[in-house]
Amino acid sequence: MVDVGKFRQILNGVNSADNDVRNNSEKEYEEVPLVHRFMLLIKVLSTQEEALEILQLSAVLLRRIITSGYAESFLELDADSQSKLRQQIIYCIKQESNSVVRRKKADCLSELARKSVDANGNNQWPEVLTFMFECVSSPDPALKEIPLHVFCQFPGIFGNQQEHYQNVIRQMLSQCMLTTEQPFIRYLAAQATIAFLLTNANSSHLLRHFHELVPAVVQAAEQSATDDNDVVFKNLVELCEDAPKVVRPHVEILLATCLKVLGNVDLENSIRQLALETVVTLSENAPGLIRKQKSAIPHIIPQMLAMMIDLDEDEDSLVEWMRADDAEDEDTDTNTVAGENAIDRFACALGGKTILPHIMSTVPPMLQNGDWRYRHAGLMAISAVGEGCHKYMEEIIDQIINSVLPFLHDPHPRVRYAACNAIGQMCTDFAPTMQKRCHAAIVPALCTVLDDVANPRVQAHAGAALVNFVEDCPKSILLPYLNPLCSKLEQVLSTQIQELVQKGTKLVLEQITTTIAAVADTAEDKFILFYDRFMPSLKYIMANATSNELRMLRGKTIECISLIGLAVGSEKFMPDAEEIMQQLLATQANIESWEDDDPQISYMISAWTRICKLLGQKFVQYLPVVMGPLMKAASIKPAVTMLDSQDAEDLDENDGWEFIKLGGQQSFGIKTAGLEEKSTACQMLVCYARELKEGFVDYVEEVVKLMGPLLKFYFHDDILFAAVFRTSANEVMPYLLECAALRGEDYVKLWSYIAPQLLSAVKDEPDKDVLSSSMESLAKSIELRGRNSFSMEQYQELTGILQTMLNLHFERAAERQVKRADEDYDDQVEEALQDEDEEDVYILSKVADVLHSLFGVLGAEVLPLFDVLLPHYAKLIESDRPWADRQWSLCVFDDVIEYASPQSVKYQEVFVGPMVTYLEDISPEVRQAAAYGIGVMASSASETFSAAISESIPRLKRVIEGPHGRGAQDRPLAHEDIAPLENCISAIGKILRHCPGILGSDAAVSQLLQLWLSWLPVTEDKEEAAHVYRFVCDLIENNNQVLLGENNSNLPAVISLIVDAVYGEAFEECKDVADRLTVICKQIQASATDCWNNSLTLLDQPKLNSLNTFLCSKAS
Repeated sequence: MVDVGKFRQILNGVNSADNDVRNNSEKEYEEVPLVHRFMLLIKVLSTQEEALEILQLSAVLLRRIITSGYAESFLELDADSQSKLRQQIIYCIKQESNSVVRRKKADCLSELARKSVDANGNNQWPEVLTFMFECVSSPDPALKEIPLHVFCQFPGIFGNQQEHYQNVIRQMLSQCMLTTEQPFIRYLAAQATIAFLLTNANSSHLLRHFHELVPAVVQAAEQSATDDNDVVFKNLVELCEDAPKVVRPHVEILLATCLKVLGNVDLENSIRQLALETVVTLSENAPGLIRKQKSAIPHIIPQMLAMMIDLDEDEDSLVEWMRADDAEDEDTDTNTVAGENAIDRFACALGGKTILPHIMSTVPPMLQNGDWRYRHAGLMAISAVGEGCHKYMEEIIDQIINSVLPFLHDPHPRVRYAACNAIGQMCTDFAPTMQKRCHAAIVPALCTVLDDVANPRVQAHAGAALVNFVEDCPKSILLPYLNPLCSKLEQVLSTQIQELVQKGTKLVLEQITTTIAAVADTAEDKFILFYDRFMPSLKYIMANATSNELRMLRGKTIECISLIGLAVGSEKFMPDAEEIMQQLLATQANIESWEDDDPQISYMISAWTRICKLLGQKFVQYLPVVMGPLMKAASIKPAVTMLDSQDAEDLDENDGWEFIKLGGQQSFGIKTAGLEEKSTACQMLVCYARELKEGFVDYVEEVVKLMGPLLKFYFHDDILFAAVFRTSANEVMPYLLECAALRGEDYVKLWSYIAPQLLSAVKDEPDKDVLSSSMESLAKSIELRGRNSFSMEQYQELTGILQTMLNLHFERAAERQVKRADEDYDDQVEEALQDEDEEDVYILSKVADVLHSLFGVLGAEVLPLFDVLLPHYAKLIESDRPWADRQWSLCVFDDVIEYASPQSVKYQEVFVGPMVTYLEDISPEVRQAAAYGIGVMASSASETFSAAISESIPRLKRVIEGPHGRGAQDRPLAHEDIAPLENCISAIGKILRHCPGILGSDAAVSQLLQLWLSWLPVTEDKEEAAHVYRFVCDLIENNNQVLLGENNSNLPAVISLIVDAVYGEAFEECKDVADRLTVICKQIQASATDCWNNSLTLLDQPKLNSLNTFLCSKAS
């Protein structure tokens, strides 16, 4: 057994700077049994003459044992030993004279106290409360500090006695915050108060009694700022984030204090930025509350702008800025960046209605200021608020862009840079409106800035702004500029290659390759004209940019070449493809020697994927080369750790660690190095499986085993790329199933591995965007796998998952109603609630998609499972529900009718009445779902639902001939009304085709048919167009007299009907109908040539071209 003397030697070794000594000592330390280690550390901490560094180390080690090894150490002791150790910890804290060591010892006490409070709130260590009361009443500041420090670490120390001690706690914190003799006690009391409020944030009863402490906390924060102490403000930010309601009664005091600190230029910038962060955080978590502070907002925005003006204005700084040859972000801790980020978030939080008037009154004078820093800040502000003020800025985007464009020619390069930044950001924020309305002004202006060769950063940023413009620009708008734009880019490319060779500068060249790639990506096949002007230069860069400092340039060039190839197509690209492929293969051969952060890796992986799309099955031959590095990148496993939060603070985030605070004092850490490459690789695997199908079959099992676990790569929402991994894993599964379908029994084994993981992913996914992807993957997989998708137990599990989702849908809707009754509710809160509602409705649509797949595969066999969900859909279809609820309930009942009739009749009391009534609903989406349902009744269950079909006919006619249909003579039909109208027309067609007897007489059938033909064409809804024109073919082939007329007198009208359908591209999803109509057209040409020719002379050129193209394509 190790004695205390030997243990001291071990601790000294653990603290050694010599790696070998330290490693050996750490091994010896770990070999000491945990219980014995616990007791030895207590003995060391109780020794007064011990070296300070050993005392600190011992306290840290003891806290770790208590945190993560409590059961294996302390609880192994008998009750008497436990009691003595607790007393010893209190004693050694009381006797400690060094403040740093005393706090670390108190950390141990805090953790032991935390472990001593059981699940029912019973404190097994009542003496610790006595100790705290004694210390807080002591005149000695060193002792007074201890309970406050402990309370900060563990505010729940009173357990279930908290309410009993409520007044005592409040008095203790209040008195300590009022002290002026020992400021550090005041600051610590403020921290303790915040910790207590955060712990009890969900207790409205307690917050009512403690919110009165908030002004004292704010005053302590203000005083601490003057002492260059930022801890109170850091805690205040956390309070505003997690418990904004407790701040509400004192918001005016808080804002006034923050503005005072923010405006005090004599304070440390980091503290001023924390004051700003407090305001912004509160606005994000209580936007309605801040919007009401109408007197404060006009002061907050100028303060943000003032921080953005805080730029270095000396000549040396400008020269350094201009000479930079790397596109690196500016320091994130500057006032300029802090102000810009703040005004961005402030606008997003409060919305354009509140923010934009202040921007419009404040920024224009800045743009006219003679000091370039004001103009720079004004332009950066315009770009920063675009997202938050989107709705209101978009209305005046022409005016805004016209006010920005002149600054592209400002005398100061940093102002020109800011103008490029503003234009580029607005091109992204307001796409495609900006491109459609402002293209004539933007493109020539940015091209002019590309000539600013004296200022490479400005020149490069103009190229970046062009990327933003082009990426979201409709192709038709870009094409008129293609020739001058490409000529300019070609000129810059040539000049910059020379600059690289002569001077080694690369910034502009890196950007211009990206700009060329974006132009090619949007121009697509029209870029063929410029292919030969760019490709030789790009191939030259790719072949020669081989040094380490040119890796980014080479990666971007590889990206550019692959995007151009994809744009122009394989026929144009193939003459260069072999040379390019050989260079890529040669590069790939050396990939093992690359550094992990080599930027070429992600560009290479993406390039292979584009070339895969380009070559199709011809790419399979390259898979043995590309899959190795791709799987290596996709297989990267990030290092993870669980640390005490204080230990996590000691790790440098620059080393690639991200930490998320969990409950108590625990922090979860993940090393993010390599995650971007892993993300890219996972997305590429999706592409390979999708594009190559059977050609990818040899890699299916390996990829499934890799991607399956990523379905649960949860970690934390804030961990970069985690959601991307899960999305990619979901997307790839159906494609892998398609690939594996050729393998027979292996296919079944593969599905048995995938199925439970997919179900688990859908059940546990916390992110709504990823959840929708999970459900899409599940639905597609069910359709691919068919009847044997799941066992009965798994079907029941899936039903339970869907039931939970439907329950949550109703719960969240109820929560939104509660928020509408909140005192801070306003129209902008309503906008946020509507956004939440849209997210929930999207999930509701995915539930319907899964049910659609189940009904499509199992038919009526799924009804026993559906019965579990029926009460939810009966509720969703009720008339008082929002239109989206009714729409998706109707869609589900449409599937019940289509796939489960005649058994569907048992639900008719639930859906028939609403379905008929909703044919005339105000919501287009509801009308469409109802009309589709009536059409399905007619085609799948006409006898069962004959009464409902009969009742629907006059309603369908009213919709078709009403203001939302063909009756809209005085205005173009609204786009949202087209699909419902065509579904109504199709429903009538299905009635005429499948159950005309419902109409009662031949005369009624003929009359309705004649009317129905007058409502054509149907071209937008391709699925319904297939039904409509299949029926038209039946009528023509059966010589229907209503359609053809006596002696084919209506033949010109029939030809016109066919031409309208062809011109509207109605046959995209029905090749059989297109083939039948082609035969019919040829029969008319042969048997009624004059009529055919005369009809064609009446057609305008676009329709004639469409008809000729249609007939020629069928002939070939």
